Amino acid sequence: MEKIWLQEYPEGVPAEIDVNEFPSLREFLEQSFSKYSSLPAFTNMGHSISFGELDEMSRYLGAWLQKNAGLAKGDCVAVMMPNVIQYAVAVAAILRAGLTVTNVNPLYTPRELEHQLNDSGAKAIIMVENFAATLQKVRHKTPVKTVVVTGIGDMLAVPKRHLVNFVIRKVKKMVPAWDIPDAVPFHKALKEGKWQTMDTPPLGHDDIAFLQYTGGTTGVAKGAMLTHRNIIANLLQARAWLSVTVVEGQSVVVTPLPLYHIFSLTANFFVFTLMGGNNILITNPRDLPAFVKELKKHRFTFMTGVNTLFNGLLNTPGFDEVDFSHLRVTLGGGMAVQAAVAERWQQVTGKPLIQAYGLTETSPAASINPLTQKEFNGSIGVPISSTEFSIRDEDGKELGIGAVGEICIRGPQVMAGYWKRPDETEKVMLEGGWFRSGDMGRMDERGYIFIEDRKKDMILVSGFNVYPNEVEGVAVTHPAVLEAAAVGIPDEKSGEMVKLFVVCREGQSVSEKELIDFCRQSLTGYKVPRKVEFRQELPKTNVGKILRRALRDGGS
Repeated sequence: MEKIWLQEYPEGVPAEIDVNEFPSLREFLEQSFSKYSSLPAFTNMGHSISFGELDEMSRYLGAWLQKNAGLAKGDCVAVMMPNVIQYAVAVAAILRAGLTVTNVNPLYTPRELEHQLNDSGAKAIIMVENFAATLQKVRHKTPVKTVVVTGIGDMLAVPKRHLVNFVIRKVKKMVPAWDIPDAVPFHKALKEGKWQTMDTPPLGHDDIAFLQYTGGTTGVAKGAMLTHRNIIANLLQARAWLSVTVVEGQSVVVTPLPLYHIFSLTANFFVFTLMGGNNILITNPRDLPAFVKELKKHRFTFMTGVNTLFNGLLNTPGFDEVDFSHLRVTLGGGMAVQAAVAERWQQVTGKPLIQAYGLTETSPAASINPLTQKEFNGSIGVPISSTEFSIRDEDGKELGIGAVGEICIRGPQVMAGYWKRPDETEKVMLEGGWFRSGDMGRMDERGYIFIEDRKKDMILVSGFNVYPNEVEGVAVTHPAVLEAAAVGIPDEKSGEMVKLFVVCREGQSVSEKELIDFCRQSLTGYKVPRKVEFRQELPKTNVGKILRRALRDGGS
């Protein structure tokens, strides 16, 4: 199929990238480790490690995973960490050893963790101790044989390492009691791996680098198979876009979004490793005063985030006193950037907030506004290099310029499919390699795309996907609940929040607070309903399907 619209690329940005520049992510990582060996790669809580140190430590851990843990090419390793240096070491080690990464949200409940470990077939997990108690509850029901545990402060220099760990464990009491007798300390794995040789099994573009879990309209989290080719393509596409404003080896990127999220993983970790940049890892971005204090310590040039984070920073005392003179680009993604937030951001920082768009299934970047853009335009930009967009109707037929339809995407960054779910893969892939995004939008005559609505019933809370069926599935397990429907309603702080509509069983009742507390036992915080409305019945189609849209449109 011919490309329907040829957008004009910003000056200096190539229309195509050469995905064959790297045979696998291992070669990309090792090239950067060598090229930028003496430069800082990651900084966290005032401590930095160089690319050379990252090279050494990831090689030690990779060797340990192969020789001590007995893992072979293609085996899956779960990583369950917030933004700490150990995360970068772990992911680099796994990829270099020819293994597959599955990122796990550290806030997962035992039920959610159990599902992902079983579905991915993870044989090992590398995690911070704060969440070991969660694993302890379900490990016996999963294939996990090897557990590597680290403290938040373990990569910091002494004495700060001991101080941070003491405060987290004893003062803030953020580490619930846990008992996993065969758990191996992160530092012990590094020390033992130092005396081993890391093998380099052959890797190619079609090998799976990540099983990146995302939800779906079925409510069951499923793994998007992101191959080495997918990730290489996306980091090269991002480099092509950034090259007009970012100087290799001279970038300082603020990384507040979790690296386990595909946006930060690719846009921050991988892209700036490719370009020799220093990632300033923010472990707890919810502590906005501490975040602002950290920003004041760095001459940062690049920052990524979501609308809620930007809004939060703008409303934090002292943010307007940060030095923004070196800031080149602020990139917003994960959820729609609100015009009011973008305008205020530009007023305070003197730099525009650039909006991008992508999905887990597209590794994630699919479109970005030109980085030379002077002000917020409300669009999600134009397709990035080697990427095509097509606006289609329900039957997959192409629509004209200005018409609203489903955004479909084709490019080398589009996933290989959903892990062990050919039925779900078939639902989203059209003939010719086009991926159905589930987002409704339109394209103007210049090739700029505008999001109009979401086809899916997905709820977007602070950039994180919440799938109604999962919330409903938990709610209806309460003995008093007959039926439940979850929808997203506007929220000033998080963009959207979850609202639950409930029909109780005859003669039974439950209070709003009781039901919310009940859901909290099985759902990660951002998925928990914030409001509950009780009804006598729920609107349905003639075949009995609950009409969530009717509830959403009339239930705010």
